Amino acid sequence: MKTADFLYDLPEERIAQTPVEPRDHSRLMVVDRDTGAIEHRHFYDITDYLRPGDALVINETRVIPARLIGERGGGGVCELLLLKQLGPKTWETLARPGRRLKPGAEVSFGGGRLRARILAETDAGGRVAEFICEGAFEAALDELGEMPLPPYIHEKLEDRDRYQTVYAKQDGSAAAPTAGLHFTPELLDRIRAMGVEIVPILLHVGLGTFRPVKAEDVEDHVMHSEYYEVPEEAAARLNAVRSRGGRVIAVGTTSVRTLESAAPEKGRVEARAGWTNIFIKPGYEFKMVDCLITNFHLPGSTLIMLVSALLGRERTLSAYELAVRENYRFFSFGDAMFIKTE
Repeated sequence: MKTADFLYDLPEERIAQTPVEPRDHSRLMVVDRDTGAIEHRHFYDITDYLRPGDALVINETRVIPARLIGERGGGGVCELLLLKQLGPKTWETLARPGRRLKPGAEVSFGGGRLRARILAETDAGGRVAEFICEGAFEAALDELGEMPLPPYIHEKLEDRDRYQTVYAKQDGSAAAPTAGLHFTPELLDRIRAMGVEIVPILLHVGLGTFRPVKAEDVEDHVMHSEYYEVPEEAAARLNAVRSRGGRVIAVGTTSVRTLESAAPEKGRVEARAGWTNIFIKPGYEFKMVDCLITNFHLPGSTLIMLVSALLGRERTLSAYELAVRENYRFFSFGDAMFIKTE
């Protein structure tokens, strides 16, 4: 398979710059995994496609204000984007301009409220940085950091919480699991009242979200590892749902990668915690995931490849092209797709 096989034409004006209010009023494209039939709805209609006994799997990760804008020791503005915590105050980061931030370089943030020393370069071209501050690092980061919006969003985000899901709990992500941004507390209450299990798991979104597929051949792309957890209770609940014949519905590609990383065989998931670099692409046989709620993804990305693994490449690209024609909004603050199966 070639990366070019997963490209589609997307006009820039289709990229959502601001979130829809209320959250659940975004549009929803419903695609039948078995027949390819498509419906156009709103996200609050998702309850029409859920059944008592199903499980809705959500990712409880919380985005940290991971983008730090500072000043280099020799002068000049620079940026560090926190990706993976390696120690109490040591992080793997993306650095700009990287050529100016070699090992030994120092950066100051907030007039010296927080400082960083570059320790090393990573194999992926990032930087390992050690942070120095008085008091708790988390407090300094909360004060000085900005939400790490993707580079295709140019509008300023007035409400920092709008880039968090309403169920976000555990700090650690460098980007939001955006499929979950469409849920409101009221919608989740309606879903619970239907008899649908809402099962939380965890995956901290890291470098893989920002790294484009540069390899011509899909098989040559290397995924970055991300930390995930499937708690004992979550595994037990999901296995019970499967044993009763219920469907497992993943909210977002992060939930898919977590579930499939923790599934040793078809129809069963184990309680696990660790790092995963799973790369789901066409030809993959899903072990736990039946249905998927997701946003629309970048052309040629590993995420559109994952969707293609579930729905099929031709149907996926056809749905995306239809979404462009029907004026759907794309990417982080965009509209949603629900891939369903009976």
